[in-house]
Amino acid sequence: MKRIIVISLILLMLPVFAVIGQQKEVNLYGSAEVRTIEYLAQQYEKETGVRVNWIRLSSGETLAKLRAESANPQGDVWWGGTTDPHSIAALEGLTEDYKPSIYDEIDPRFRDPLGNGSVIGVYVGALGFSVNKKLLDKMGLPVPKGWEDLLDPRYKGLIGVANINTSGTALTTLATQIFRLGEDEGMEYMKKLHANISNYTKSGSAPGILAGRGEIAIAIIFLHDSIYHAEQGYPVIPVAPVEGTGFEIGAVNLIAGAPNPEEAKKFIDWVISAKTQEGLGSVGSYQIPTNINAKVPDVAIPIDEVNTVDYDFNWVAENGTRIMDRWTREVFVLPR
Repeated sequence: MKRIIVISLILLMLPVFAVIGQQKEVNLYGSAEVRTIEYLAQQYEKETGVRVNWIRLSSGETLAKLRAESANPQGDVWWGGTTDPHSIAALEGLTEDYKPSIYDEIDPRFRDPLGNGSVIGVYVGALGFSVNKKLLDKMGLPVPKGWEDLLDPRYKGLIGVANINTSGTALTTLATQIFRLGEDEGMEYMKKLHANISNYTKSGSAPGILAGRGEIAIAIIFLHDSIYHAEQGYPVIPVAPVEGTGFEIGAVNLIAGAPNPEEAKKFIDWVISAKTQEGLGSVGSYQIPTNINAKVPDVAIPIDEVNTVDYDFNWVAENGTRIMDRWTREVFVLPR
């Protein structure tokens, strides 16, 4: 009789274990700052009850991870980081087209660079410099106003930028010179700039911290990162290059073969909503929201107020891997 009762209790408990085992989840690869990814994960879990398993990798690292996992995808959504690596992934079939339910709420200029829902824009930010003016003043050096100023030999060892093989910010930097000058001329510019670079970091925003600490004087990063670093007390100022500069469209993609595709789509719908985009400002994310109904952070630098080059996102998607390889062969190997 006791055995029958025990078996009956076990059978009654099985549905409970089944429910626990079937908790909904989404696996998120994030390529923006850790604080923003953590904010999104916590907010989504709070609002939906869906568990968010997340890791932070730079854009280049995430692209490499998707390539390595292509036969057995582990992630569901790739959010954040520049459009360019996202677009390369889309052309390689590593991500799937998906038009969110509120697709029409996204600014037409930024919502879908490749078309067909291949890459969806979630924020916009202009590339520029974060300058430690206090350090330059101490050294008797002027604040650089544009790209050509960075070639001044007096800045040798004082400039930082990320490595193109790991960072979307660095790829935007290279593409900016190509669109500004032409491919061969742009590569020659990068060779001259290389002579003044102190070191190449893995993360796109990391040079900004080095500039803030006074380890270097000039960081090539997105202007919104410079604003955040200044807000944190670092003696830096944002500078938009006078000759014109590139800009990023931060992106979100549905990973091809995602283990939780329906949950992934729901997350993408949520992450491009006006409410979610506005909320990111609370953790110092000062990019320009792409949702036309979202309020722009008060401290943000509007993209329309920056002189930008004619940045061709489709060209970078098709040629990004090639020019990255070319930079590695022709520039990175040079002595400094």
